[in-house]
Order: sequence, then C-alpha cells, then structure tokens
Amino acid sequence: MYLVTGLGNLLLILTISSDSHLHTPMYFFLSILSMADLGFTSTTVPKMLLDIQTHSRVISYVGCLIQLTLFNLFGYLDSAFLCVMAYDPFVAICYPLHYQVIMNPRLCSLLVLGSFLFNLLDSQLHCVMMSHLTFCTKVEIPHFFCDPQSWLHIGSI
Repeated sequence: MYLVTGLGNLLLILTISSDSHLHTPMYFFLSILSMADLGFTSTTVPKMLLDIQTHSRVISYVGCLIQLTLFNLFGYLDSAFLCVMAYDPFVAICYPLHYQVIMNPRLCSLLVLGSFLFNLLDSQLHCVMMSHLTFCTKVEIPHFFCDPQSWLHIGSI
C-alpha cells in the first residue's frame, strides 16, 4: 500500500508538471497536496517497515522528535493545502471575470509558501514543547510511531 500511495502521488506530480494544459492554479495546488501527502506517509511507514524486518519496536529520543516534527508538519500541510485549494473555486465562482488577475502564479506561490511557513512554525512549536520534557532524554519509546501520548505515558511512570 505504501508503494501504491507513493507511486500514485509521484505519477500525479509528474503528469501535472509534464502537461502544459494542467498548469493552472487548481492543478498546481493538487501537485503540492500530493507532495505533502507523500511526505506524510513517508514519515511513519518506512520506520514501521524497518521495525517489521528487524523485529525491533523502539524509537530514540531524537528520532521521536524528528518524526513528531515531520508528522505534524505534513499533517497540518494537508489540511492547509485543502483550505488553499478551496480558495480557487471560490474565486472562480464569485469573481469569474477577475479570476485570471486574482489567481496569478505569484499569489498561488505565496499561498503555498505562507501555508508551509505557518505550519513549519506550528510543528516546531510542538517539537520545542516536547523537548522540554526532561524525563524523556534517555528513554526509548517502544513504538514505531512517536506521538505525544506515549511521551506523557512515560512521564507518568
């Protein structure tokens, strides 16, 4: 399933980038959403597959922080890009005569960049808050996925 997801997203990105008829805001946002989805699935699944092969179910402190940051970043980006994608039909329906002027490549790039920077800041905020938990620095978490709930469980032991 991971290969199907990865290949499907890569195929979508390649199709949109290779066909000049698909160089519209809607398809631009769709390719960015595919990149975020590819990053989101690549955050946890490779670690899970490695753990299945090696029969090891632990993640280190640093690995957990990295995974938490990337998981939050790509998860939030999926939601943010869906909101940004909703702006395109809104402009097309409400302002059809001004659509080309409003949805220019500069605005599309700024919407994507703004979403990325805001979500990067938010995911880093989560990482900084979790890194201040001093009881976790020498602990390995017995899961392939690092979520704040497992950190809080370790803190209560």
